[in-house]
Amino acid sequence: MKKFLAALFLLLSVCLHGGGEVFAQLNKPYFFYKGRELIVAGDYREAIEMLNLLLRTETKEYEGYFLRGVAKYNLDDLPGAEADFTSAIAVNPVYTMAYQYRAITRSRMGNYNDALRDYQYAVELRPNMPAMYYSRGVTYFLSQQFEKAVADFSRYLRSTPSDVNALTNRGTCYLYLKDTVQAYADFNRAVEINPYEADGYVRRGLLEVAQNRNEEGIRDLTKALSIDSTQSVAYFYRAYAYVNESQPMRALADFDRAICYDSTNSVTYFNRAILRSQIGDYNRAIEDYDRVAMYNPGNVLVFYNRASVKIQVGDYRGAIEDYTRAIELYPDFANAYLFRSQLKAALRDFRGAEADRRIAETKIEEYRRKLSDSTFTSFADTSRQFDKLLSFDADFGNNELRSMRGDVRREVRLMPVLRVSFMAKDTARVYNPREYRNARLDGYLAELAATGTGKSADGAGFRFEMTGIPALNELPEDSVAAWDAANGMPVSWEDNFLKGVTQTLLRQYASGLSYYRRAGRVADDNPLVYLNRGAAQAEMIEFIASLEGNNVMQQVAVHTDDPAARLLQTQGRKTYDYSEAIADTRRAALLMPELPQTYYNLGNMLCLSGDLPGAFEQYTRAIERFPYFAEAYYNRGLVQIFMQDTQKGCLDLSKAGELGLAEAYEVLKRYCIKNR
Repeated sequence: MKKFLAALFLLLSVCLHGGGEVFAQLNKPYFFYKGRELIVAGDYREAIEMLNLLLRTETKEYEGYFLRGVAKYNLDDLPGAEADFTSAIAVNPVYTMAYQYRAITRSRMGNYNDALRDYQYAVELRPNMPAMYYSRGVTYFLSQQFEKAVADFSRYLRSTPSDVNALTNRGTCYLYLKDTVQAYADFNRAVEINPYEADGYVRRGLLEVAQNRNEEGIRDLTKALSIDSTQSVAYFYRAYAYVNESQPMRALADFDRAICYDSTNSVTYFNRAILRSQIGDYNRAIEDYDRVAMYNPGNVLVFYNRASVKIQVGDYRGAIEDYTRAIELYPDFANAYLFRSQLKAALRDFRGAEADRRIAETKIEEYRRKLSDSTFTSFADTSRQFDKLLSFDADFGNNELRSMRGDVRREVRLMPVLRVSFMAKDTARVYNPREYRNARLDGYLAELAATGTGKSADGAGFRFEMTGIPALNELPEDSVAAWDAANGMPVSWEDNFLKGVTQTLLRQYASGLSYYRRAGRVADDNPLVYLNRGAAQAEMIEFIASLEGNNVMQQVAVHTDDPAARLLQTQGRKTYDYSEAIADTRRAALLMPELPQTYYNLGNMLCLSGDLPGAFEQYTRAIERFPYFAEAYYNRGLVQIFMQDTQKGCLDLSKAGELGLAEAYEVLKRYCIKNR
């Protein structure tokens, strides 16, 4: 985004040549001259020291505050810069440049509303200053007000028609508005004006590849690389285009070059592994999958795909190990059972082969009988291939990927949906006023605890709590499996509910949902049944999405800066249907309207369905019913940030941190003091 701020430095000299009475008094010219000279030389700390000497005695020198604000801005001290520009305005309320620079600073901090107010003041003071419209166009772009951004960039270009940055910025806005014709025209114009700048070719090339105009895309990306041979994204998407044009060797060469310049991008390794396996270079494909598996041990497709390659080199036992790992990660993966069955038969383990075949057939039938949504049948489809290339910014959909491309690749996720589940008994627990309690909820939990005590393998029993799904990692899987096995023939709502809990924990989603349905038939007025069933469906959607490279839980507060890349990334992407999960959760809210977790879960599901205002409303209802609901503050904060109400979003995140949610502070650093 620094390119968007180029006007900041172009305009600096404008405000420093005003002379007048400011420079007439004793020693002031020296301080201003030295301060400006040090800023131009990049000696920002020394400039601040020099200007401090002036401002200690001359507290009304608004240009001194302005210059010091510029120096602080360049040191990424954004709050300090904002404070100095504010001081300049307080002394001189018609100082146009201070409004503009404070707007730019606030925009970088994510405070778009106040930034736009500052631009409005500046435009009213100096309506014929073209650079103001460029800067405001950038802020409109960052706040996703693309039509207004286009209007401002267009007004700026009327006076400065050869500004390549403004053209590429406006073209990018057109892409977000899905006007690819105008975007293409702007990228064309940028290339015509400056044919020696790589960025115009890269943007136009990405758009062409996204539109399946591969030959043109290859031509533009090749030209960009002739100007700047270090652009890994250009190599990556040229490889993408070569694959589409059935030129795998050229694609491999480009993936190799992309890795040379960005050796931490595991998506490139994943794509190269797929391509190598397709051309029969099996050993090196396995090496690439090994690299991805080392950093991303929770991704099913890495092991599933590697198993198929190991079969090609005759490593049947290694392939069985990989299929077993895939099944551990996703026990409903029918294809993995089928292929493991075939391998076991080849190794003369006929009993094991038959067992795997029966399990696969059972899984397929369960999904086809109980789930009409094709989202969930896709992984029971025996003809399904999982060898589609991923785009540059794709995410495999789990936490391990966040370290795959370096420390900067740590994206933000919603806090998870809540449900009733069990945890190990803790006799030392004490009352916590920030833990939600409800007499009716406690009654339901007591019924479950009484039922569950007799079902546990060791007889010790468990306690039941309303908890997020990841919080259950403290329980060993074998304990969950043992308890599940002990509850073989459920009859009561409690027994069916417990089976639903354990089956879902074991990722047996179809089976778990069937038990929740039985519990609902026995006790159709029990809100916890509907709450848990809705949560289980939402968890299943997230897991399925992670297998397909579509991380639904991460679409909040994550921006893809290049819409052409995003267009590639979203081609063929599924839209997941949360309607059944939402309907169950709404039923739980009707049956128990005082329960805040129902509104919180609804917020998550609406958010992931794209209804951000609806999600905000539901999180607010949850907080109204339980003011200590840290996760609700956290998620509402993310939603507000995504809707560009950053200031209020940061206040919610701050409140979540105050209530003990440590993750909130990391997000505050990333989104509330931008680029600092």
